[in-house]
Amino acid sequence: MALLRKVNHVLLFLLLLMVCLLLHSALLRPTTRPKFADHRKIAERAAQDPAARTSVADDIIPIVICASEERVGATMATINSVHRNTDARVFFYIVTLHDAVKLAKQYIKKTALKGIRYKILEFNPMVLRGKVKPDSSRPDLLHPLNFVRFYLPLLDISHTRVIYLDDDVIVQVFSCVPGDIKNLFNVKLKPGHAAAFATDCDLPSTHEMVRSIGMQTTYMGFLDYRKQQVKDLGINPGDCSFNPGVFVADISEWKKQKITKQLEKWMEENFKENIYSSAMAGGVATPPMLIVFHDKYTTLDPLWHVRHLGWSPDARYSESFLQEAHLLHWNGPFKPWNYPAVHLDLWERWFIPDPSGRFSLVRPDSDS
Repeated sequence: MALLRKVNHVLLFLLLLMVCLLLHSALLRPTTRPKFADHRKIAERAAQDPAARTSVADDIIPIVICASEERVGATMATINSVHRNTDARVFFYIVTLHDAVKLAKQYIKKTALKGIRYKILEFNPMVLRGKVKPDSSRPDLLHPLNFVRFYLPLLDISHTRVIYLDDDVIVQVFSCVPGDIKNLFNVKLKPGHAAAFATDCDLPSTHEMVRSIGMQTTYMGFLDYRKQQVKDLGINPGDCSFNPGVFVADISEWKKQKITKQLEKWMEENFKENIYSSAMAGGVATPPMLIVFHDKYTTLDPLWHVRHLGWSPDARYSESFLQEAHLLHWNGPFKPWNYPAVHLDLWERWFIPDPSGRFSLVRPDSDS
């Protein structure tokens, strides 16, 4: 009998031990499994949500640049100058029309650019219907891709801040001057500002060039102040203008302020009343930007946008000044891939020959 009681005690002890182990396991289960589930959901959201992906790779510098079929070699020179002059991780959003998608891909895959990170986006020119009228004075300024900068939030972009560059610019770095594109990207935007531009009145070194070519640097050169719609804006015609060929944009703030809708409004207004013209200094893409962003933009270091290089085949900057510049812009009709143009050597060092042979440089000894 004593032996039986001892066996019962052992069995009871084992039973109690099993119950304790089961309870311990049950108590641990709620505190461990949800943690695993939460991490899995976060990972799934990061894979599906562009904003989540951006926060994980927030050291990437996204650049939006257009590539038209007839100027794709210019775009590639710009990309090459950025790519070769930075140690940052750059991602290029190359915006083009359907007819140039294959050409742009081939240009990258068969040249030294094959290692860049990029995404090609097609722009739908139908969004411009009823907003842009033909003009024979500078038809190149009416190319649909000139208006891509108006529609940044509508592009398939996975970043909340981008740099926009025209295709006639190059970034340069000299040993004495750091011109890394990440310095441009990291500009601090003032609260409530959706973009940062370089004003046309900042650099004394450019004033002589501006005077020599008759270039306008105020709103008077871009808007028709005889029109009542312009007068009603209350903008002083002597206010300093800016060039929207290079800027940093906050996409979230752009959406919040409905910048695209505002720009479209002034495009439609001009379509009806002709309040600005491509015969004026900045074509038809600059005036809407000047109106919408008047007194509402952060100022860039002017060395990040040294422009007017394309307004004369003769007027030149001094070599010492050009060596201080981080970014050069051949805005105007005299482009560095054609002839005549100034400071061709500074642009051509970044040019990569077109593997398809469709884009070629025009030089005095060239038949093309």
